Amino acid sequence: MKRLVCISKTPDTTAPISFSSDGTTFNSAGVQYILNPYDEWYALVRAVELKEKQGGTVTVLHVGLAENDQIIRKALAIGGDDAIRVNADPKSAFFTAKQIAEVAQSGGYEVVFCGKETIDYNASEVGAMVAECLEVPFISYATHMEVNGQTATITRDVEGGSEVVEVVAPFVVSAAKGMAEQRIPNMRGIMMAKNKPLKVVEPITVENPVSVVQYSLPPAKQGVKMVSPEDMDELVRLLHEEAKVI
Repeated sequence: MKRLVCISKTPDTTAPISFSSDGTTFNSAGVQYILNPYDEWYALVRAVELKEKQGGTVTVLHVGLAENDQIIRKALAIGGDDAIRVNADPKSAFFTAKQIAEVAQSGGYEVVFCGKETIDYNASEVGAMVAECLEVPFISYATHMEVNGQTATITRDVEGGSEVVEVVAPFVVSAAKGMAEQRIPNMRGIMMAKNKPLKVVEPITVENPVSVVQYSLPPAKQGVKMVSPEDMDELVRLLHEEAKVI
């Protein structure tokens, strides 16, 4: 089985967040980027586990520029066999999805894995868009996955519980917590990753339907107010006059 794992880069959760003076671009100065955890810990690791158990291949796919090659190499160190980088700076989820779908279709991949979302935008859009472009089933928020031949049995989160579905390849699946356990690349994997093939392809032309109008930071959090346990009248006053229910 040919598996394609989509990976993205995201700012480290401790990175300072700021924007340009006009609010239209993210200020990347001093920001440390990482491999998106949902792509790494759950989608990639589960694809590698299935390869180790059943054979086949795992190809890593990233839409981005050459500066992101280090992130791709980490994915290869975890267990990817080879990698493809679409040489473009992604401006929207739709643009990214179209590039992924083009690679998936031309390469004949049977399962496309992605994380349930990126930790910066948290939009959960790309997986569904890829499936729509490929006209194949999409299973979101998968927490467990077993494969028998061309049929996958997948447990996914739904509101109030979980759902078990069966799907026949080809399909797209987005991975959530529980799909796999995080793997730390070992020295052998890191050394092998340096020699694994990384193919760079040019993007297809896509008319971008969206553009950023403005980024803005959320309002600064107010300081905590301490109230004496003997002063219930003050607590009641604060709850009535200052507390806000979000």
